[in-house]
Amino acid sequence: MWSKKFTEEKFGQAEKTELDAHLENLLVRAENTKQWTERIMKQTEVLLQPNPNVRLEEFVYEKLEKKAPTRMNNHELLGQSMIESGSEFGPGTAYGNALIKCGETEKQIGGAERELIQSAAINFLTPFRNFLEGDFKTILKERKLLQVKRLDLDAAKTRLKKARMADARAAAEQELRMTQSEFDRQAEITRLLLEGVSSTHAHHLRCLNDFVEAQTTYYAQCYQYMVDLQKQLGSFPSTFSNNNQSSVSGGASISVPTIPVSASLPSVSAGHGSSTASGGFNELRSSNGSRKARVLYDYDAASSSELSLLADEVITVSSVPGMDSDWLMGERGSQKGKVPITYLELLN
Repeated sequence: MWSKKFTEEKFGQAEKTELDAHLENLLVRAENTKQWTERIMKQTEVLLQPNPNVRLEEFVYEKLEKKAPTRMNNHELLGQSMIESGSEFGPGTAYGNALIKCGETEKQIGGAERELIQSAAINFLTPFRNFLEGDFKTILKERKLLQVKRLDLDAAKTRLKKARMADARAAAEQELRMTQSEFDRQAEITRLLLEGVSSTHAHHLRCLNDFVEAQTTYYAQCYQYMVDLQKQLGSFPSTFSNNNQSSVSGGASISVPTIPVSASLPSVSAGHGSSTASGGFNELRSSNGSRKARVLYDYDAASSSELSLLADEVITVSSVPGMDSDWLMGERGSQKGKVPITYLELLN
């Protein structure tokens, strides 16, 4: 009967009870929420796990309510390869030692990635999935029931129109009142559920903040790991050179790429904080004179008041009254600007 009535309505052969505009808008918003939630979930899963085969495997294990086997991620695999190759070449050699340090850093990044994935799964993906598998399925169920009640109401209206005898009209009117009451009650239930989508949006907003915070932590950790690694590599013998420098000797040189380091980074550099170096800088400040200094590794100026540096070049440095103790004024020909002392080694 319902299918027949529904078909008649579609072809304009029967009367159709329209939902009020507010309820229609709530239905549209709920459907949009469902579609965008699914899309955001899918893209987040792709971001956290680019390998589709691994995603499929994790999905199967989740449906079977079993724990997926633990495997190393790409950063950890790269780190393991670097450490093994460094051990093969010899930890006592510059190249072998550098490989081991790089491998250890890659493993640290791999661990940070695991923490990001775990945090995103618990605080972001799970609430989104709970909405799709819980609240929205309830909404679908009640919306379907509302559709049934609407068809019952429309059928009762049609029977009342067709009734000719007094007894038949009385029975049809009684049925119409009953179906109208059931329809109104179901419409109210559906409306209350749909209005609850606003609470879902508020909850998902909190989840989104948690996800952003987890990403911020992850990228900050990765940046710090790489800055620390760069400093360690910068303390290696001067056989390392930058791509922008040509080798003085005819032999091949190893190139270590660098990344900009902001002035807000810790001022203590591993391997260059000896008391002798500190004493030399203190003496320079107290004398108000100038000294020659060798640049330990590359530095990209963060502002126009700073001077960019290239590893192994020699510049003139001096102290300026009122300048922060972590900085000196550097000069290279006609160029002049602030330079961080952690990138310098004073020459006798």
